[in-house]
Amino acid sequence: MLAAIDLGSNSFRLQIGEYVDGTIRVVRTAREPNRLAAGLDKRNYLTDTAIQGGLDALASLREIVALYPVSVVRAVATNTLRVALNAADFLIRAEAVLGYPIEVISGEEEGRLIYLGVDNLLANPEERRLVIDIGGGSTEIIRGRGKTIERVESFSVGTVGQSRTFFPDGLITAAGFDAAILSARSHFEDVKSHYHKRNWQAAYGSSGTMRAIAEIIAANGIGDGQLTGKNLDLLRQQMIRTGKISKLDLPGLRPERAASVVGGLSILIALVRDMKMQVMRPVESGLRMGIMWDLCLQSTEQDRREQSVSRFMQRYKADRRRATRVADCASALYEKMQPDSDAYARLLHWSAQMHEVGMFVSPTNYHKHGAYLVENADLAGFTAREQKQMGRFVLGQKGNLRKLNGIFSNPDAVKAVLAIRLAVIFMHSRANVDESEVHFRIRKRIEITMPKKWLRQYQTLSYWLGRERDWWAEMDMPLIIRES
Repeated sequence: MLAAIDLGSNSFRLQIGEYVDGTIRVVRTAREPNRLAAGLDKRNYLTDTAIQGGLDALASLREIVALYPVSVVRAVATNTLRVALNAADFLIRAEAVLGYPIEVISGEEEGRLIYLGVDNLLANPEERRLVIDIGGGSTEIIRGRGKTIERVESFSVGTVGQSRTFFPDGLITAAGFDAAILSARSHFEDVKSHYHKRNWQAAYGSSGTMRAIAEIIAANGIGDGQLTGKNLDLLRQQMIRTGKISKLDLPGLRPERAASVVGGLSILIALVRDMKMQVMRPVESGLRMGIMWDLCLQSTEQDRREQSVSRFMQRYKADRRRATRVADCASALYEKMQPDSDAYARLLHWSAQMHEVGMFVSPTNYHKHGAYLVENADLAGFTAREQKQMGRFVLGQKGNLRKLNGIFSNPDAVKAVLAIRLAVIFMHSRANVDESEVHFRIRKRIEITMPKKWLRQYQTLSYWLGRERDWWAEMDMPLIIRES
Protein backbone atom coordinates (compact mmCIF):
# COMPACT_ATOMS: atom_id res chain seq x y z
CA MET A 1 0.00 0.00 0.00
CA LEU A 2 1.00 3.59 -0.67
CA ALA A 3 0.23 6.70 1.32
CA ALA A 4 0.33 10.32 0.17
CA ILE A 5 0.13 13.19 2.64
CA ASP A 6 -0.41 16.77 1.47
CA LEU A 7 0.37 19.57 3.91
CA GLY A 8 -1.74 22.17 2.16
CA SER A 9 -2.50 25.77 3.01
CA ASN A 10 -6.10 25.07 4.09
CA SER A 11 -5.88 21.52 5.38
CA PHE A 12 -3.66 18.47 5.68
CA ARG A 13 -4.91 15.53 3.66
CA LEU A 14 -4.12 11.83 3.52
CA GLN A 15 -4.83 9.29 0.82
CA ILE A 16 -3.97 5.61 1.10
CA GLY A 17 -4.12 3.46 -2.02
CA GLU A 18 -3.26 0.06 -3.35
CA TYR A 19 -1.89 -0.66 -6.83
CA VAL A 20 -4.05 -3.41 -8.35
CA ASP A 21 -4.19 -4.52 -11.99
CA GLY A 22 -2.78 -1.33 -13.45
CA THR A 23 -4.76 1.10 -11.33
CA ILE A 24 -4.61 2.59 -7.84
CA ARG A 25 -7.57 1.73 -5.64
CA VAL A 26 -8.12 4.28 -2.87
CA VAL A 27 -8.80 2.54 0.46
CA ARG A 28 -8.81 5.51 2.83
CA THR A 29 -8.91 9.29 2.72
CA ALA A 30 -8.72 11.75 5.57
CA ARG A 31 -8.76 15.52 5.93
CA GLU A 32 -7.59 17.58 8.88
CA PRO A 33 -8.57 21.26 8.43
CA ASN A 34 -6.23 23.77 10.05
CA ARG A 35 -6.00 26.78 7.65
CA LEU A 36 -2.23 26.96 7.97
CA ALA A 37 -2.02 29.87 5.54
CA ALA A 38 -4.30 31.92 7.79
CA GLY A 39 -1.71 31.35 10.52
CA LEU A 40 0.94 33.42 8.76
CA ASP A 41 1.51 36.74 10.47
CA LYS A 42 2.42 39.99 8.70
CA ARG A 43 6.11 39.02 8.69
CA ASN A 44 5.35 35.62 7.08
CA TYR A 45 6.00 33.66 10.25
CA LEU A 46 3.70 30.85 11.32
CA THR A 47 2.10 31.68 14.64
CA ASP A 48 2.40 29.31 17.62
CA THR A 49 -1.30 28.54 17.28
CA ALA A 50 -0.93 27.60 13.61
CA ILE A 51 2.09 25.42 14.36
CA GLN A 52 0.30 23.54 17.12
CA GLY A 53 -2.73 23.06 14.90
CA GLY A 54 -0.50 21.60 12.20
CA LEU A 55 1.20 19.25 14.64
CA ASP A 56 -2.15 18.05 16.00
CA ALA A 57 -3.36 17.40 12.44
CA LEU A 58 -0.26 15.34 11.63
CA ALA A 59 -0.63 13.31 14.81
CA SER A 60 -4.15 12.37 13.73
CA LEU A 61 -3.00 11.39 10.24
CA ARG A 62 -0.17 9.28 11.66
CA GLU A 63 -2.68 7.29 13.70
CA ILE A 64 -4.65 6.53 10.53
CA VAL A 65 -1.57 5.47 8.56
CA ALA A 66 -0.64 3.08 11.38
CA LEU A 67 -3.92 1.17 10.82
CA TYR A 68 -2.84 -0.01 7.35
CA PRO A 69 0.06 -2.12 6.01
CA VAL A 70 1.57 0.86 4.20
CA SER A 71 4.95 0.17 2.57
CA VAL A 72 5.78 3.66 1.27
CA VAL A 73 4.75 7.07 2.59
CA ARG A 74 5.49 10.38 0.91
CA ALA A 75 4.54 13.63 2.59
CA VAL A 76 4.80 16.94 0.74
CA ALA A 77 4.25 20.53 1.80
CA THR A 78 3.07 23.23 -0.58
CA ASN A 79 2.81 27.01 -0.76
CA THR A 80 2.46 28.07 2.89
CA LEU A 81 5.58 26.18 3.89
CA ARG A 82 7.34 27.50 0.79
CA VAL A 83 6.88 31.06 2.03
CA ALA A 84 6.86 30.73 5.83
CA LEU A 85 10.15 32.07 7.19
CA ASN A 86 10.07 29.66 10.12
CA ALA A 87 9.10 26.65 8.01
CA ALA A 88 12.35 24.81 8.86
CA ASP A 89 11.60 24.98 12.58
CA PHE A 90 8.07 23.72 12.01
CA LEU A 91 9.24 20.87 9.78
CA ILE A 92 11.65 19.52 12.40
CA ARG A 93 8.78 19.18 14.85
CA ALA A 94 6.35 18.02 12.18
CA GLU A 95 8.58 15.16 11.02
CA ALA A 96 9.00 14.00 14.61
CA VAL A 97 5.22 13.91 15.06
CA LEU A 98 4.43 12.32 11.68
CA GLY A 99 7.28 9.84 11.74
CA TYR A 100 8.16 10.39 8.08
CA PRO A 101 10.20 12.96 6.11
CA ILE A 102 8.29 15.96 4.75
CA GLU A 103 9.37 17.56 1.49
CA VAL A 104 8.60 21.18 0.65
CA ILE A 105 8.02 20.91 -3.10
CA SER A 106 8.21 23.69 -5.67
CA GLY A 107 5.09 25.00 -7.35
CA GLU A 108 6.22 23.44 -10.63
CA GLU A 109 6.69 20.02 -8.99
CA GLU A 110 3.28 20.39 -7.39
CA GLY A 111 1.83 21.06 -10.83
CA ARG A 112 3.59 18.04 -12.32
CA LEU A 113 2.20 15.74 -9.65
CA ILE A 114 -1.30 17.20 -10.04
CA TYR A 115 -1.19 16.56 -13.78
CA LEU A 116 0.13 13.03 -13.23
CA GLY A 117 -2.84 12.23 -11.01
CA VAL A 118 -5.36 13.68 -13.46
CA ASP A 119 -3.78 12.02 -16.49
CA ASN A 120 -3.94 8.56 -14.96
CA LEU A 121 -7.60 9.08 -14.12
CA LEU A 122 -8.51 10.21 -17.64
CA ALA A 123 -6.34 7.68 -19.51
CA ASN A 124 -6.70 9.55 -22.81
CA PRO A 125 -3.25 9.56 -24.44
CA GLU A 126 -4.08 11.97 -27.27
CA GLU A 127 -6.15 14.58 -25.46
CA ARG A 128 -4.81 18.13 -25.36
CA ARG A 129 -5.86 19.41 -21.97
CA LEU A 130 -5.66 22.18 -19.43
CA VAL A 131 -5.56 21.28 -15.74
CA ILE A 132 -6.09 23.88 -13.02
CA ASP A 133 -5.73 23.51 -9.28
CA ILE A 134 -6.73 26.41 -7.02
CA GLY A 135 -5.29 25.86 -3.57
CA GLY A 136 -5.22 27.82 -0.36
CA GLY A 137 -1.93 29.57 -1.11
CA SER A 138 -1.24 29.09 -4.82
CA THR A 139 -2.79 28.20 -8.15
CA GLU A 140 -1.18 25.69 -10.52
CA ILE A 141 -1.92 25.68 -14.24
CA ILE A 142 -0.71 22.83 -16.44
CA ARG A 143 -1.11 22.34 -20.17
CA GLY A 144 -0.37 18.97 -21.70
CA ARG A 145 -1.10 16.31 -24.27
CA GLY A 146 -1.79 12.89 -22.80
CA LYS A 147 1.04 12.07 -20.42
CA THR A 148 3.29 14.84 -21.74
CA ILE A 149 3.36 18.15 -19.89
CA GLU A 150 3.90 21.03 -22.30
CA ARG A 151 3.87 23.87 -19.79
CA VAL A 152 3.43 24.11 -16.02
CA GLU A 153 3.40 27.19 -13.81
CA SER A 154 2.54 28.07 -10.25
CA PHE A 155 1.09 31.44 -9.21
CA SER A 156 1.12 32.89 -5.72
CA VAL A 157 -2.61 33.53 -5.56
CA GLY A 158 -4.86 31.27 -3.51
CA THR A 159 -8.19 31.08 -1.75
CA VAL A 160 -6.93 32.17 1.68
CA GLY A 161 -5.25 35.38 0.51
CA GLN A 162 -8.21 36.31 -1.72
CA SER A 163 -10.70 35.78 1.07
CA ARG A 164 -8.72 37.71 3.68
CA THR A 165 -7.82 40.61 1.38
CA PHE A 166 -11.02 41.25 -0.54
CA PHE A 167 -13.74 39.95 1.79
CA PRO A 168 -12.60 41.36 5.17
CA ASP A 169 -14.76 40.43 8.16
CA GLY A 170 -16.58 38.03 5.85
CA LEU A 171 -18.38 40.79 3.94
CA ILE A 172 -19.26 39.93 0.34
CA THR A 173 -19.74 42.97 -1.89
CA ALA A 174 -19.79 43.59 -5.62
CA ALA A 175 -16.81 45.92 -5.27
CA GLY A 176 -14.91 43.31 -3.28
CA PHE A 177 -15.56 40.65 -5.91
CA ASP A 178 -14.56 42.99 -8.75
CA ALA A 179 -11.29 43.84 -6.97
CA ALA A 180 -10.59 40.17 -6.21
CA ILE A 181 -11.15 39.14 -9.83
CA LEU A 182 -8.98 41.97 -11.14
CA SER A 183 -6.19 41.07 -8.71
CA ALA A 184 -6.33 37.42 -9.77
CA ARG A 185 -6.22 38.39 -13.44
CA SER A 186 -3.05 40.39 -12.81
CA HIS A 187 -1.24 37.19 -11.76
CA PHE A 188 -2.05 35.44 -15.05
CA GLU A 189 -1.75 38.42 -17.39
CA ASP A 190 1.69 37.66 -18.80
CA VAL A 191 1.07 33.97 -19.53
CA LYS A 192 -2.61 33.74 -20.42
CA SER A 193 -1.86 33.40 -24.14
CA HIS A 194 -0.05 30.10 -23.44
CA TYR A 195 -3.22 28.67 -21.90
CA HIS A 196 -5.74 30.11 -24.36
CA LYS A 197 -8.43 27.65 -25.50
CA ARG A 198 -6.79 27.31 -28.91
CA ASN A 199 -4.02 25.30 -27.17
CA TRP A 200 -6.24 22.63 -25.59
CA GLN A 201 -9.40 20.61 -26.13
CA ALA A 202 -10.70 20.11 -22.58
CA ALA A 203 -10.24 21.87 -19.25
CA TYR A 204 -10.26 20.15 -15.84
CA GLY A 205 -10.37 21.43 -12.26
CA SER A 206 -8.61 19.19 -9.77
CA SER A 207 -8.75 20.99 -6.41
CA GLY A 208 -11.26 20.49 -3.63
CA THR A 209 -12.34 24.12 -3.90
CA MET A 210 -13.19 23.74 -7.58
CA ARG A 211 -15.09 20.52 -6.94
CA ALA A 212 -16.99 22.31 -4.16
CA ILE A 213 -17.95 25.15 -6.52
CA ALA A 214 -19.14 22.63 -9.10
CA GLU A 215 -21.19 20.81 -6.47
CA ILE A 216 -22.81 24.06 -5.30
CA ILE A 217 -23.75 25.05 -8.85
CA ALA A 218 -25.26 21.62 -9.52
CA ALA A 219 -27.03 21.29 -6.17
CA ASN A 220 -28.63 24.73 -6.45
CA GLY A 221 -29.74 24.33 -10.05
CA ILE A 222 -27.73 27.31 -11.18
CA GLY A 223 -28.01 27.58 -14.97
CA ASP A 224 -27.33 24.25 -16.62
CA GLY A 225 -25.39 23.00 -13.58
CA GLN A 226 -21.97 23.10 -15.22
CA LEU A 227 -18.79 25.07 -14.52
CA THR A 228 -19.24 27.80 -17.10
CA GLY A 229 -18.52 31.51 -17.02
CA LYS A 230 -22.23 32.33 -16.97
CA ASN A 231 -22.97 29.99 -14.06
CA LEU A 232 -19.97 31.19 -12.06
CA ASP A 233 -21.22 34.75 -12.44
CA LEU A 234 -24.72 33.73 -11.32
CA LEU A 235 -23.20 32.12 -8.21
CA ARG A 236 -21.18 35.29 -7.57
CA GLN A 237 -24.35 37.41 -7.75
CA GLN A 238 -26.16 35.08 -5.35
CA MET A 239 -23.29 35.38 -2.85
CA ILE A 240 -23.30 39.18 -3.15
CA ARG A 241 -27.04 39.23 -2.39
CA THR A 242 -26.38 37.19 0.76
CA GLY A 243 -23.74 39.72 1.75
CA LYS A 244 -21.81 37.77 4.37
CA ILE A 245 -19.78 34.56 4.27
CA SER A 246 -21.21 33.34 7.59
CA LYS A 247 -24.76 33.64 6.20
CA LEU A 248 -24.18 31.61 3.03
CA ASP A 249 -26.66 28.75 3.19
CA LEU A 250 -26.33 26.88 -0.07
CA PRO A 251 -26.87 23.16 -0.61
CA GLY A 252 -23.47 21.56 -1.24
CA LEU A 253 -21.54 24.22 0.71
CA ARG A 254 -20.04 23.15 4.00
CA PRO A 255 -19.84 26.12 6.41
CA GLU A 256 -16.16 25.54 7.22
CA ARG A 257 -15.28 25.82 3.53
CA ALA A 258 -17.33 28.91 2.74
CA ALA A 259 -14.46 31.41 2.93
CA SER A 260 -12.26 29.25 0.66
CA VAL A 261 -15.07 28.85 -1.86
CA VAL A 262 -15.66 32.61 -2.07
CA GLY A 263 -11.95 33.32 -2.52
CA GLY A 264 -11.60 30.45 -5.00
CA LEU A 265 -14.58 31.64 -7.01
CA SER A 266 -12.89 34.98 -7.67
CA ILE A 267 -9.81 33.19 -9.04
CA LEU A 268 -11.85 30.77 -11.15
CA ILE A 269 -13.88 33.58 -12.71
CA ALA A 270 -10.62 35.33 -13.66
CA LEU A 271 -9.24 32.20 -15.29
CA VAL A 272 -12.43 31.38 -17.19
CA ARG A 273 -12.58 34.91 -18.58
CA ASP A 274 -8.93 35.22 -19.55
CA MET A 275 -8.55 31.75 -21.04
CA LYS A 276 -11.88 31.85 -22.84
CA MET A 277 -13.13 28.61 -21.31
CA GLN A 278 -16.57 27.46 -22.33
CA VAL A 279 -16.85 24.74 -19.69
CA MET A 280 -14.60 23.13 -17.07
CA ARG A 281 -14.94 19.61 -15.74
CA PRO A 282 -14.18 18.88 -12.07
CA VAL A 283 -12.20 15.67 -11.48
CA GLU A 284 -11.64 13.56 -8.36
CA SER A 285 -7.91 13.37 -8.75
CA GLY A 286 -4.95 15.61 -8.17
CA LEU A 287 -1.86 16.03 -6.02
CA ARG A 288 -2.23 13.05 -3.68
CA MET A 289 -3.14 10.64 -6.46
CA GLY A 290 -0.22 12.03 -8.47
CA ILE A 291 2.13 11.32 -5.56
CA MET A 292 1.01 7.70 -5.41
CA TRP A 293 1.36 7.25 -9.17
CA ASP A 294 4.82 8.78 -8.99
CA LEU A 295 5.78 6.25 -6.30
CA CYS A 296 4.53 3.44 -8.55
CA LEU A 297 6.42 4.73 -11.59
CA GLN A 298 9.65 5.07 -9.61
CA SER A 299 9.65 1.30 -9.10
CA THR A 300 9.43 0.65 -12.85
CA GLU A 301 11.32 1.56 -15.99
CA GLN A 302 9.00 4.56 -16.31
CA ASP A 303 10.79 6.44 -13.51
CA ARG A 304 10.47 10.09 -14.54
CA ARG A 305 13.66 10.91 -12.73
CA GLU A 306 15.58 9.23 -15.54
CA GLN A 307 13.92 11.59 -18.01
CA SER A 308 14.69 14.58 -15.80
CA VAL A 309 18.39 13.72 -15.61
CA SER A 310 18.59 13.18 -19.37
CA ARG A 311 16.92 16.51 -20.14
CA PHE A 312 19.06 18.26 -17.53
CA MET A 313 22.24 16.94 -19.14
CA GLN A 314 21.01 18.03 -22.55
CA ARG A 315 20.16 21.51 -21.28
CA TYR A 316 23.68 22.01 -19.91
CA LYS A 317 25.40 20.25 -22.81
CA ALA A 318 27.04 17.54 -20.71
CA ASP A 319 29.28 15.07 -22.55
CA ARG A 320 27.17 11.91 -22.40
CA ARG A 321 30.07 9.58 -23.17
CA ARG A 322 32.12 10.86 -20.26
CA ALA A 323 29.05 11.01 -18.04
CA THR A 324 28.08 7.41 -18.74
CA ARG A 325 31.63 6.22 -18.17
CA VAL A 326 31.89 7.91 -14.77
CA ALA A 327 28.38 6.85 -13.72
CA ASP A 328 28.89 3.19 -14.60
CA CYS A 329 32.31 3.13 -12.93
CA ALA A 330 31.05 4.86 -9.76
CA SER A 331 28.11 2.45 -9.47
CA ALA A 332 30.34 -0.59 -9.92
CA LEU A 333 32.87 0.64 -7.33
CA TYR A 334 30.11 1.48 -4.86
CA GLU A 335 28.68 -2.01 -5.18
CA LYS A 336 32.16 -3.45 -4.53
CA MET A 337 32.26 -1.51 -1.23
CA GLN A 338 29.16 -3.41 -0.04
CA PRO A 339 27.05 -0.56 1.38
CA ASP A 340 24.62 -1.37 4.17
CA SER A 341 21.63 -0.41 2.01
CA ASP A 342 20.83 0.65 -1.54
CA ALA A 343 19.53 4.07 -0.45
CA TYR A 344 22.27 5.95 -2.30
CA ALA A 345 22.82 3.65 -5.27
CA ARG A 346 20.56 5.37 -7.81
CA LEU A 347 21.27 8.86 -6.47
CA LEU A 348 25.00 8.20 -6.91
CA HIS A 349 24.49 7.01 -10.50
CA TRP A 350 22.45 10.10 -11.40
CA SER A 351 24.93 12.37 -9.62
CA ALA A 352 27.79 10.87 -11.60
CA GLN A 353 25.87 11.34 -14.84
CA MET A 354 25.47 15.04 -14.02
CA HIS A 355 28.94 15.53 -12.53
CA GLU A 356 30.13 17.87 -15.30
CA VAL A 357 27.03 20.04 -15.84
CA GLY A 358 28.84 22.88 -14.07
CA MET A 359 31.17 23.13 -17.10
CA PHE A 360 28.33 25.01 -18.78
CA VAL A 361 28.90 27.85 -16.30
CA SER A 362 32.71 27.69 -16.10
CA PRO A 363 35.45 25.04 -16.20
CA THR A 364 36.89 26.64 -13.07
CA ASN A 365 35.30 25.10 -9.98
CA TYR A 366 32.82 23.31 -12.20
CA HIS A 367 32.01 20.90 -9.36
CA LYS A 368 30.74 23.82 -7.25
CA HIS A 369 28.68 25.23 -10.11
CA GLY A 370 27.32 21.76 -10.86
CA ALA A 371 26.36 21.15 -7.24
CA TYR A 372 24.40 24.40 -7.16
CA LEU A 373 22.59 23.59 -10.42
CA VAL A 374 21.69 20.06 -9.34
CA GLU A 375 20.45 21.14 -5.93
CA ASN A 376 18.36 24.08 -7.13
CA ALA A 377 17.05 23.02 -10.53
CA ASP A 378 13.45 21.94 -11.04
CA LEU A 379 14.15 18.24 -11.59
CA ALA A 380 10.76 16.58 -11.99
CA GLY A 381 10.32 13.51 -9.83
CA PHE A 382 13.08 14.29 -7.35
CA THR A 383 12.44 15.41 -3.81
CA ALA A 384 14.33 18.35 -2.35
CA ARG A 385 16.27 15.94 -0.13
CA GLU A 386 17.31 13.83 -3.10
CA GLN A 387 18.52 16.88 -5.00
CA LYS A 388 20.44 18.12 -1.99
CA GLN A 389 22.13 14.73 -1.61
CA MET A 390 23.00 14.59 -5.30
CA GLY A 391 24.37 18.11 -5.08
CA ARG A 392 26.67 16.98 -2.27
CA PHE A 393 27.91 14.04 -4.34
CA VAL A 394 28.61 16.36 -7.29
CA LEU A 395 30.38 18.80 -4.98
CA GLY A 396 32.39 16.00 -3.42
CA GLN A 397 33.72 14.58 -6.70
CA LYS A 398 37.03 16.43 -6.26
CA GLY A 399 38.99 18.68 -3.94
CA ASN A 400 38.85 18.93 -0.16
CA LEU A 401 36.31 16.94 1.81
CA ARG A 402 35.70 19.48 4.56
CA LYS A 403 33.06 21.17 2.41
CA LEU A 404 30.79 18.15 2.72
CA ASN A 405 29.84 19.00 6.32
CA GLY A 406 29.20 15.93 8.44
CA ILE A 407 29.17 13.31 5.72
CA PHE A 408 31.50 11.11 7.77
CA SER A 409 28.68 10.26 10.15
CA ASN A 410 27.12 8.09 7.41
CA PRO A 411 29.33 5.17 6.22
CA ASP A 412 27.31 4.61 3.04
CA ALA A 413 27.58 8.29 2.10
CA VAL A 414 31.35 8.10 2.59
CA LYS A 415 31.48 5.11 0.25
CA ALA A 416 29.37 6.93 -2.35
CA VAL A 417 31.68 9.96 -2.27
CA LEU A 418 34.75 7.73 -2.53
CA ALA A 419 33.18 5.92 -5.50
CA ILE A 420 32.48 9.06 -7.52
CA ARG A 421 35.92 10.50 -6.71
CA LEU A 422 37.69 7.35 -7.89
CA ALA A 423 35.51 7.16 -11.02
CA VAL A 424 36.44 10.75 -11.87
CA ILE A 425 40.14 10.03 -11.22
CA PHE A 426 40.07 6.99 -13.53
CA MET A 427 38.36 9.06 -16.22
CA HIS A 428 40.83 11.95 -15.99
CA SER A 429 43.75 9.50 -15.99
CA ARG A 430 42.30 7.91 -19.12
CA ALA A 431 42.55 4.62 -17.28
CA ASN A 432 40.61 1.82 -18.90
CA VAL A 433 39.98 -0.17 -15.74
CA ASP A 434 38.05 -3.28 -14.87
CA GLU A 435 36.24 -2.45 -11.64
CA SER A 436 36.14 -6.13 -10.65
CA GLU A 437 39.90 -5.92 -10.09
CA VAL A 438 39.51 -3.19 -7.44
CA HIS A 439 39.01 -4.31 -3.86
CA PHE A 440 38.14 -2.30 -0.74
CA ARG A 441 38.49 -2.59 2.99
CA ILE A 442 36.89 0.32 4.83
CA ARG A 443 36.86 0.68 8.58
CA LYS A 444 38.65 3.53 10.33
CA ARG A 445 40.81 3.80 7.25
CA ILE A 446 40.36 3.11 3.55
CA GLU A 447 42.40 0.36 1.92
CA ILE A 448 42.17 0.07 -1.86
CA THR A 449 43.84 -2.76 -3.75
CA MET A 450 44.29 -2.47 -7.51
CA PRO A 451 46.57 -4.03 -10.15
CA LYS A 452 50.17 -2.84 -10.09
CA LYS A 453 50.16 -2.58 -13.88
CA TRP A 454 47.59 0.25 -13.74
CA LEU A 455 49.91 2.49 -11.76
CA ARG A 456 52.65 1.91 -14.38
CA GLN A 457 50.46 2.06 -17.47
CA TYR A 458 48.53 5.23 -16.65
CA GLN A 459 51.07 7.90 -15.84
CA THR A 460 48.88 10.42 -14.00
CA LEU A 461 46.97 7.83 -11.95
CA SER A 462 49.61 7.70 -9.21
CA TYR A 463 49.60 11.48 -9.01
CA TRP A 464 45.83 11.73 -8.60
CA LEU A 465 45.76 8.94 -6.03
CA GLY A 466 48.52 10.70 -4.11
CA ARG A 467 46.42 13.86 -4.01
CA GLU A 468 43.49 11.78 -2.85
CA ARG A 469 45.53 10.43 0.06
CA ASP A 470 46.15 14.01 1.16
CA TRP A 471 42.47 14.96 1.05
CA TRP A 472 41.38 11.97 3.14
CA ALA A 473 44.26 12.46 5.58
CA GLU A 474 42.88 15.92 6.35
CA MET A 475 39.74 14.20 7.58
CA ASP A 476 41.72 11.81 9.83
CA MET A 477 40.80 8.92 7.58
CA PRO A 478 43.99 7.40 6.12
CA LEU A 479 43.75 6.14 2.52
CA ILE A 480 46.15 3.33 1.59
CA ILE A 481 46.74 2.07 -1.95
CA ARG A 482 47.90 -1.55 -2.20
CA GLU A 483 49.12 -3.24 -5.37
CA SER A 484 48.02 -6.67 -6.51
